Amino acid sequence: MSLRSGFCDLGFAKVDIDRQKRRGFAEAIYCPGKTQEHIKRIALQLIKNKQDLLLTKLDKNTFKYLKKQIPGLKYNALGKVGFKRRKPISERKGLVLVISAGTADLPVAEEAAATLEVMANRVEKLYDVGVAGVHRIMHHASLLKKAKVIIVVAGMEGALASLVSGLVSVPVIAVPTSCGYGASFGGLAALLTMLNSCSPGISTVNIDNGFGAGYFASLVNQ
Repeated sequence: MSLRSGFCDLGFAKVDIDRQKRRGFAEAIYCPGKTQEHIKRIALQLIKNKQDLLLTKLDKNTFKYLKKQIPGLKYNALGKVGFKRRKPISERKGLVLVISAGTADLPVAEEAAATLEVMANRVEKLYDVGVAGVHRIMHHASLLKKAKVIIVVAGMEGALASLVSGLVSVPVIAVPTSCGYGASFGGLAALLTMLNSCSPGISTVNIDNGFGAGYFASLVNQ
């Protein structure tokens, strides 16, 4: 293992144990494609080196396996996020609002919200307020104005991010999701809409990347 270089070489993975000091939060473990044994060994190495733990796209069976090895590991089942902090959070910083266009977008929205919460942000959620019923988002105008950063999660045509950005003065992070009918092309239509928004102040992450949105929102917020 190479500790002086800021990482631990496990052979199958080089675990970045310097990231919490360098970036403010530890390396997250993206779980798909990894065996349960590999995920466990990476997680234990992070804990050994005093890093907070965040596992994304974590399925329930793998969580149950890890729970036996890692006491105190928690799980957001809808967002498929596993997490464990070294120390309790003493203070949460400025408000980040997570908005979803529809109920089908909730898994990605919850991934973003769980990431934000683990990274010590104050989080509020506003779900199922898409543009098919624009009065629903307008009803919460006062909440929009309280947030320091807003994450908008939307599939289909992805128009909600532009609408929200036009109503507020804070940064908006747009997350396209893969939900929608055939011509949504697995989230590509929403991604292109968000990238082509005429409303300034929008940053767009990749399709279904709730973690990336939450991480970036945390950097902006803190």
